[in-house]
Amino acid sequence: MASLLEKRRIDFTSGNIIAQLVRFSIPIVIGELLQNLYNSVDALFVGNFLGNTALAAISECSSISNLLIGFFNGMSAGVISVVAHEVGSGNLERLELTKRTILTVALILGSCLAAIGILFSPQLLYLTGAEGELFEQALIYLRIYLIGLLFTVIYNMLSGILRGMGDSSTPLRILILCCVSNIFMDWLTLRVLNMGIAGVALATIIAQGVSVLLAYRAIRAGGRFIPFKLPELYENRGIVSRLFNIGLPSGLQNCLISISNLFIWRYINGFGVVPAAGIGVAMRLDKFVSMPCKSFGLTMTSFISQNAGAKNYSRNREGAVKCLLLSIAVTMGLGAIVYIFAEDLLSLFNSDPEVIAVGAAMMHTIIPTYFLVGMRDSTLGVLRGYGKARVPMVLSLIGMVGVRQLYLALAYNINPRVEIVFNCYPVAWVATASLLLAYLFIIRKKLHPEENAQ
Repeated sequence: MASLLEKRRIDFTSGNIIAQLVRFSIPIVIGELLQNLYNSVDALFVGNFLGNTALAAISECSSISNLLIGFFNGMSAGVISVVAHEVGSGNLERLELTKRTILTVALILGSCLAAIGILFSPQLLYLTGAEGELFEQALIYLRIYLIGLLFTVIYNMLSGILRGMGDSSTPLRILILCCVSNIFMDWLTLRVLNMGIAGVALATIIAQGVSVLLAYRAIRAGGRFIPFKLPELYENRGIVSRLFNIGLPSGLQNCLISISNLFIWRYINGFGVVPAAGIGVAMRLDKFVSMPCKSFGLTMTSFISQNAGAKNYSRNREGAVKCLLLSIAVTMGLGAIVYIFAEDLLSLFNSDPEVIAVGAAMMHTIIPTYFLVGMRDSTLGVLRGYGKARVPMVLSLIGMVGVRQLYLALAYNINPRVEIVFNCYPVAWVATASLLLAYLFIIRKKLHPEENAQ
């Protein structure tokens, strides 16, 4: 088992940089696609077997779950940075201590958040405006789903450990197995056991539990058991501090940007049903095309952290440039395909010509500026790899939330056209990428103190 995992791990401190970046990123991209499938399985079964009310109920819960998933993905970025740094330093004893500390933090954090979520489920649903039978169905689903929050936290931490160690293929394999188990459990609980919406939530928890067991088994060094030691949290508070200094700002950034996206719909809905539907389907395509940017950003975090731990700063500079170029090339390549076949792709989601026209107009507006998304995510990956997350969080919120909302407010008052919604995305990308690159330029010498001292 250990030797197999060693073969899957990538040592970013030596070897062909481009080959390593591509090899590490591909499983993350595929994993993102599977994650979208994983999140859609419940809706597929519920919509076909339980009816509209149950489908609306889990849809109400999706906005809450998406916020939580975004937060834990950010925390996972902190884990990647901390673990990859220890891998690069070559201190195996320190690496095992770091893994053990992260596991302990995950167990405590997951338990606390699950308990809080279960207690305050009604209040969370009141924020969505759910009422009557819809509220009752959603409450059943959400409370059971939040029990599994413990597994969600632990799995994200464990997958972060694996990626920090240079292994992105094992989390993908685990995700594939979890998708299969979730589909099977949905069928079992709905068609065989007739458990209703509670069965769908239970199926998700079971699949998440399976993912935790598989990921935990994968990170055991040489097959040994990794114990949870609470007293070590205080003794190793430096590790805990580094984890939260990177992971917490990244998680909060994801949450706040998601909340900001909800406010954009105030403007979208003001243009009517057809524009809202067109923009909605365009956003689905946008999410697909931008996946490589996110995956290369996570890859950059692991790459930079490993080489920073090994004090291989010249390789970091070379890797950052090559990763940026790769991210832009892949994203613009996908974007070109979507640009050309926008109408055909959009017609898969909706057959209304007016809806397709709005969606195509949006894609034709934002695709030429996708290189900015690559610049933004790659720069974020570099900064997080060096342990810098607080200032990038603030800068990202200024660009993605502040500048975008200010632009929408001003443009809408001057000339309320649907095109302002299209344009708000490139405007935010320009602002965010510029701020992050300027910050990286300003602190560049501080990132390599040993090198500058020579």
